[in-house]
Amino acid sequence: MIHKEFNFKLYNTKLYGQYFQPKTVKAVVVLVHGMGEHSKRYEKHVIPYYNNNSIAVLTYDQFGHGKTEGKQGHNPGFNAVLDCVYEMLKKAKDIFGDKPIFLYGHSMGGNVVINYALKRKNNLSGVIATSPFLRLAFDPPKWKLSIGKILHKIAPAITMGNELEIDAISRDKEIVEAYKNDPLVHDKVSPNYSIVFIETGEWAIQNANKLEMPMLLMHGTGDRLTSYKASEEFAKNANEKVELQLYENAYHELHNDIIKNEVLEKMMVWIDKKITKQ
Repeated sequence: MIHKEFNFKLYNTKLYGQYFQPKTVKAVVVLVHGMGEHSKRYEKHVIPYYNNNSIAVLTYDQFGHGKTEGKQGHNPGFNAVLDCVYEMLKKAKDIFGDKPIFLYGHSMGGNVVINYALKRKNNLSGVIATSPFLRLAFDPPKWKLSIGKILHKIAPAITMGNELEIDAISRDKEIVEAYKNDPLVHDKVSPNYSIVFIETGEWAIQNANKLEMPMLLMHGTGDRLTSYKASEEFAKNANEKVELQLYENAYHELHNDIIKNEVLEKMMVWIDKKITKQ
């Protein structure tokens, strides 16, 4: 396996990226992480699994996250977030040629890849979204949303704590402790992530019928952070383009939950089917 790190510049920001290339490559996954975390968290389970199945992985730290420069928890705007995906898809093609490319996003990253599939022209072979942030699993206080909308207009770069219920990320206690002790994890979020992602998540649900490619959508019914019912609604509106897989009582990070092997195997079977059809 070849592992290479790289940097790229976008919107006057130096972003961090990396890719993992197995000896034989049959397809490429561009992986988009969730809010408050970073790409390195996928090196324990997800990336080795893909590599062991001849899938290369290219990933990066989103604006305001991980080793990417800039203010923690903030991005220049939603188009900038989508432009990062475009740059990574272009780099994946430069490195791996005409191999099939799949987008895979988790949570906030799930919102990103879903909106990218709906809003940007592309030649993707498919999209995987786990626990996508289309709606929150709880109703935020109305006063907090009102303040957030005002701040988005007058001070979009201001950040506050995201009040994440850390114990809700996984039923695996080791994962929870590792998250708590990870120096690259943070709880900062600006209106450009909170308010905008609530709005773009709702837009995606209402415009799911515009989806033109296959998508695997996975969610746990025990997710207390993002709404699995929103995933059900998106899948229903997508006119059979979406294969929805629900996991009973599973928590937010399916790839780090106690059912992770089942989840990863499902992803691989789905990808293999899509490759075979090409």
